[in-house]
Amino acid sequence: MAKLPPYTTTGQRVWHYSYLTICGVIFAFLIFPILVIIPLSFNAEDFFTFTPKMLALDPEGYSFKHYVDFFTNPDWQQALRNSIMIAPAATLLATAFGTLAAIGLSQSHVPFRGAIMAILISPMIVPLIISAAGMYFFYSRIGIQGTYWGVVLAHAVLGTPFVIITVTATLVGFDRSLERAAASLGANPLTTFFKIQMPLILPGVISGALFAFITSFDEVVVVLFIGSASQKTLPWQMFTGLREQISPTILAVASILVTLSIILLTVLELLRRRAEKQRGMTPG
Repeated sequence: MAKLPPYTTTGQRVWHYSYLTICGVIFAFLIFPILVIIPLSFNAEDFFTFTPKMLALDPEGYSFKHYVDFFTNPDWQQALRNSIMIAPAATLLATAFGTLAAIGLSQSHVPFRGAIMAILISPMIVPLIISAAGMYFFYSRIGIQGTYWGVVLAHAVLGTPFVIITVTATLVGFDRSLERAAASLGANPLTTFFKIQMPLILPGVISGALFAFITSFDEVVVVLFIGSASQKTLPWQMFTGLREQISPTILAVASILVTLSIILLTVLELLRRRAEKQRGMTPG
């Protein structure tokens, strides 16, 4: 945490530390329910509450049985396989389309850039239930509702805005003179993209891809509209488990997803810092 300048007044210091305290309280309020899930996932009983043995830190009150159930139950494993099959494919499409769109919209000669950008990032703004209903009616007309590629395309649509935003932010510090220099040396646009532009914007591309992957892997509303029983993903299985059968295995799955999210967010932060160093925004 940066130190306050020596010339700050008493009122400014009070406001600064009050602001940090308020932010800390809000952060604790948001993060505490998530942290409670992790120890509960090791509950030896089939309860969603802390048992007396758990509160007493008795080893008999803790067990890995919910994790074992997740890795051995065929319903959970089928849902996991579906998520693993859908999320990478949707991420690949979202990354490709989003990167191309961001590069195209970064060109000053493109007309109506603002309107096009607003349309492309609209899936982030429009309520998800409206997007899901619209996709359902559209996909049912063209015959891909309830298919694997229907779900992949729907998730790609939701992930593309994240790629566009992250790649566009990376392109802000891109030196266009490098492209002109490559062209003057005889490089074609494709060679210039892969040899000059892509290495410099790669942190933004990877960050966008990770956001798109998280969006697809955690999404449940759209897949309920678009998917069929054979495309039941992990969040769908969790939703079904909460609605039809209260299974503590959901806590184990949630803990795994929280851990995965923390790892991906850590990678995103490392990529952000690397991108800033490349653009000279922070000292090496």
